Amino acid sequence: MKKLLNTVCAVALLALSWGAVQAQTYPSKPVKIVVPFGPGGFTDVVARILGVKLSESLGQPVVIENRPGAGSMIGSDQVAKSAPDGHTLLIVSSTHVISPWIYKSVPYDPIRAFAPVSKLVDSPYVLLTNPKVPAKNVQEFIALAKAQPDGIHYASSGNGSAQHLIGGLFASMTKTQLKHVPYRSSNLAATDLVAGVVESSFAGVPNALAQVPNGRLNALAVTSAKRIPQLPNVPTMQEAGVTGFDATIWLALLAPAGTPASIVNRLNSDVAKIMSTPETQKAMYDAGVEVSLSSPAAMSQLMVSEMDKWGKVVKEAGIKLE
Repeated sequence: MKKLLNTVCAVALLALSWGAVQAQTYPSKPVKIVVPFGPGGFTDVVARILGVKLSESLGQPVVIENRPGAGSMIGSDQVAKSAPDGHTLLIVSSTHVISPWIYKSVPYDPIRAFAPVSKLVDSPYVLLTNPKVPAKNVQEFIALAKAQPDGIHYASSGNGSAQHLIGGLFASMTKTQLKHVPYRSSNLAATDLVAGVVESSFAGVPNALAQVPNGRLNALAVTSAKRIPQLPNVPTMQEAGVTGFDATIWLALLAPAGTPASIVNRLNSDVAKIMSTPETQKAMYDAGVEVSLSSPAAMSQLMVSEMDKWGKVVKEAGIKLE
């Protein structure tokens, strides 16, 4: 028995020593952050702000790779199957824990296939309309949609995306029949919205800030429970008459499951320092998001609770994809 205990202790000490060695030598090559959405959306914007500062902190280049498609599953699957050495990371949105409720098949377990590093930011979405749409507020938009069943379209960054889900939630809560039009990125969706190809979109704050002040798009409401400082004159959905509507999206940094705790903790510490600086916080504010950090353990718990929360939303909204 004593020999067995000695063996167990030796193995544990060896694992700790190996983890310490990995932490000291990490990173040994460029780090890649996969963004499972197209360029131009707020996930991409946050990734690029973080990437520049993280490169300085790690002493290695940090490359941002956009891998959009299938409601963020293509990029996420790539990282889930990557070596768990901290050199391939993933920035996800709430979509990450929504996909299992929408798609019949997800090629990875959104919880078990990843090692959470940290929550990064929170952000609402904004109901935007093309100026040619005669509705000037949410109630007029609802009335217009009811008068033209399936005649009002809303663009999103893809099937199963947060934009898609929030649009479905809005349609469900207002008993309207909005026609969903999926794009490969929120940037492409915004481009067609400005051009008048589609009438509306539940877009990220960066897209709103790029188009609303110059009058190219109208902002009818934000999806959070409180107004946001970047668009102080835009009401919340609840203020606009959609009682109980509150849909804020988060972003988080993940690594593949099995990544040593020493590396995860190193990344968590570096991210916390970067995101807490006035310079980064201003950049995030300008991008329309609010810095919101966490420990790896707290992020893991949040993912589990959010998966349960959005599962109920998906069922109530009746959203399902093949």
